[in-house]
Amino acid sequence: MSSAVHSTEEYDMDIRSLSSSRSHPQDPPYVHKVGLPPKQNLFKEFKATVKETFFADDPLRSFKDQTRSKKFILGLQAIFPILEWGRNYSFAKFRGDLIAGLTIASLCIPQDIGYAKLANLDPQYGLYSSFVPPLIYAFMGSSRDIAIGPVAVVSLLLGTLLQNEIADPVANAAEYRRLAFTATFFAGITQVSLGFLRLGFLIDFLSHAAIVGFMGGAAITIALQQLKGFLGIKKFTKKTDIVSVMHSVFASAHHGWNWQTIVIGASLLSFLLFAKYIGKKNSKLFWVPAIGPLISVILSTFFVYITRADKNGVQIVNHIEKGINPSSVNQLYFSGDHLLKGARIGIVAGMIALTEAIAIGRTFAAMKDYQLDGNKEMVALGTMNIVGSMASCYVATGSFSRSAVNYMSGCQTAVSNIVMSIVVFLTLQFMTPLFKYTPNAVLSAIIISAVVGLVDFDAAYLIWKIDKFDFVACVGAFFGVVFASVEIGLLIAVSISLFKLLLQVTRPRTAILGHVPRTTVYRNILQYPDATKVPGVLIVRVDSAIYFSNSNYIKERILRWLTDEEELVNKSGHQKIQFLIVEMSPVTDIDTSGIHAMEELYRSLQKREIQLVLANPGPVVIDKLHASDLAQQIGEDKIFLTVANAVAVCSPKLLEEC
Repeated sequence: MSSAVHSTEEYDMDIRSLSSSRSHPQDPPYVHKVGLPPKQNLFKEFKATVKETFFADDPLRSFKDQTRSKKFILGLQAIFPILEWGRNYSFAKFRGDLIAGLTIASLCIPQDIGYAKLANLDPQYGLYSSFVPPLIYAFMGSSRDIAIGPVAVVSLLLGTLLQNEIADPVANAAEYRRLAFTATFFAGITQVSLGFLRLGFLIDFLSHAAIVGFMGGAAITIALQQLKGFLGIKKFTKKTDIVSVMHSVFASAHHGWNWQTIVIGASLLSFLLFAKYIGKKNSKLFWVPAIGPLISVILSTFFVYITRADKNGVQIVNHIEKGINPSSVNQLYFSGDHLLKGARIGIVAGMIALTEAIAIGRTFAAMKDYQLDGNKEMVALGTMNIVGSMASCYVATGSFSRSAVNYMSGCQTAVSNIVMSIVVFLTLQFMTPLFKYTPNAVLSAIIISAVVGLVDFDAAYLIWKIDKFDFVACVGAFFGVVFASVEIGLLIAVSISLFKLLLQVTRPRTAILGHVPRTTVYRNILQYPDATKVPGVLIVRVDSAIYFSNSNYIKERILRWLTDEEELVNKSGHQKIQFLIVEMSPVTDIDTSGIHAMEELYRSLQKREIQLVLANPGPVVIDKLHASDLAQQIGEDKIFLTVANAVAVCSPKLLEEC
């Protein structure tokens, strides 16, 4: 109680002293001046800007004050992180990596065969893509948890884009494969370029909401595509939109469905979904959904073999090429029309693959509390795809389902990828003939169960609660993929993300501030209803940098606030507006268009006999105000450190009324 009385007395004394100081012209209130930053030469300023933009993480910090030999070692470790963490590798870590590697291998082998079909490639190409790329990544990647290989969304995207160029992947199989390898090569070039040039921030232009919608739509599209194998349909549409797919499904209902295939597919899908349910209910049983696909393949293959169900219309894999990846260097297109087609497809597929991998890597890095170097990741992912394109692989990236299993299995380092790669190598070398009688229905069931988790209802609901515009982006991307095509959905996702960004830049928020009672604080009157406006003063806050894209809007919005306020004053008979205070704390920068807009605002206010006052401009802004002579036009005595200082000079009656 005594402390409250004491603080109240101090506050009253401060108010009285400030009030009395205003009552005596010879003793004006003390007002802090806004400081000017020290002058920098052009080269230093440019250097600082480049460093902050592209090298904010200071990647060369560890090289400072080191000997030449040490710098060489650090350089090798930067390119190949395995040389750094490999020195402290132990048998205990290997045990965790071995278990994790064997577990994700049991999951990836059946998935890879199915994902290759999504990309309209033969099954062995899915296995190839889980052999070479994971080995490259294990040496160059900085994530301990990412499991590398083909993924459903990228496989579908690649297959769709390739089929747009080569309509019949079966009749033109060799040409189709060459274009797929070329696209993979350029996907890798794109990823390496982004990492090497430190342009990783470009992938952030695809917002989280758009990714959620795109992934959900892609999951539905992938599941619909699996109805061909799930129902045993031989003639199926090549389009991916839901209307075409459902029309194709129901058109073949009377003569195209195979009941044995449906029984196999439905039984195994139920088993896989049940296994997933068990894994979710009890985290200790994470291995159940992990080995579920392999068990499904073994059981269904054995069943088809002993019953010869393939003679009754059950479609089977039939043949998987035995042996490790053949070289595909001479199959890449480096000239002609297919070069540009491959580059275009590769850039799109590479960006989507990169977005997924970085998101997965960051998720698990946060869970294990270690730092993930995004630019190193891009270089690693790009290098593995470049090398992969020369070894008969198509675009590989981080798989969320496999990475989650890898994490839950107790992986310690990227060695789990090496273990998985060795298992895939042994499968290619010795076990591919065993998959001859594997029914396509089980592959469809495996893919459907894998993509179910991509439809994230909880994330969509959270987006709806937080930001309605984000939800529009999410829904737009979702319906674009489902009702049009993967590329249309992707275009919608990117377009809405960019539109939102442009809207926020060109139409920044502004607010009228009021005085919060018994404080010297000024806040948005909509957020704080008890905040009161200052008589004769309009205080406006601009919540953005002022650039050419928004300067005219900001000027007009401030004048509109002023017009509205003057109308209210005229109606109520209150004191006429004499000062317009612009709170500039959130204004991080201003360009020449912004300066020009402020000059126009100043002239408009002069005609209305209203004084422009600025509060707390930042170092960049105040420097440019002085450089343009706008500070001299407004008057340096009209630029204050705080809104409270400005009000104390402009409206001395306020403190007397507090």
